[in-house]
Amino acid sequence: MLELKPDHTLTDSLKFPEGPRWRDGRLFVSDMGSQRVVAISPDGESETVVDVPESPSGLGWLPDGRLLIASMNDRKLFRLEAGRLVEHADLSQTFAYPANDMVVDSKGRAYVGNFGFSLAQGITPAPTCMAMVGTDGTVEIAATDLIFPNGTVIDPAGNQLIVAETWGHRLTSFSISADGSLSGREIFADLGARTPDGIALDASGAVWTACFEQGEFVRVERGGTLSARVPARGRNALACMLGGDDLRTLYTLSVDNIENMAEGRSKGFVEAVRVDIPGAGLP
Repeated sequence: MLELKPDHTLTDSLKFPEGPRWRDGRLFVSDMGSQRVVAISPDGESETVVDVPESPSGLGWLPDGRLLIASMNDRKLFRLEAGRLVEHADLSQTFAYPANDMVVDSKGRAYVGNFGFSLAQGITPAPTCMAMVGTDGTVEIAATDLIFPNGTVIDPAGNQLIVAETWGHRLTSFSISADGSLSGREIFADLGARTPDGIALDASGAVWTACFEQGEFVRVERGGTLSARVPARGRNALACMLGGDDLRTLYTLSVDNIENMAEGRSKGFVEAVRVDIPGAGLP
């Protein structure tokens, strides 16, 4: 397996960075630990985009450019309108536990995951669902029996969705129908003991995934072959995104440790490493 090392650190001033998205020359990140969405330039300059009191997670954009934000603790989806949050959808009747990562397709439909159990109470992971939120805010169940649906990507043609099931230790793929419904569930890759978190798709169809407990970022081909690895330098690996002008910069997000996060004193890092194959699809 090819071993890569980060070229440089963009920032180490975040608390718990998640949900990275590359757009308009900047990396947008949900800093769950400080309850805000941040935009970071390639030279490390940061700007707070909006505060999200109940902690932001998944990010995505509607076709008209408005930002959608999954709000974790109140289980809602918000739109950013003229600098303020406007409720786009209420997921509290669909999710019993915090909302999680998501992907927004080219038509503005949002596929949103959720915890499915209480991490804080140490409850055994349980199957849960992924919701599909229409452009008008209507909520439907898109898929069931997922174990902690987390990072999610859509291929360039808009025909396939891949989701990381963190405590299911696998990447799972679905076919996307014209109406947005999901079918044809398959295991994209069984990751053994690895715990996939945030993911990014490249132009060859492979998936980069943060492996939370293992403290690494790995490139996974369909079927499970691991072809490259970036260590998180002893930290928990949270998420990753392919960006930069040529989409060949892998941005990796990590945190010093989860215990510090629980105490409100964690330190999050965003680093960059160059890769050969560019990013593709959504987000």
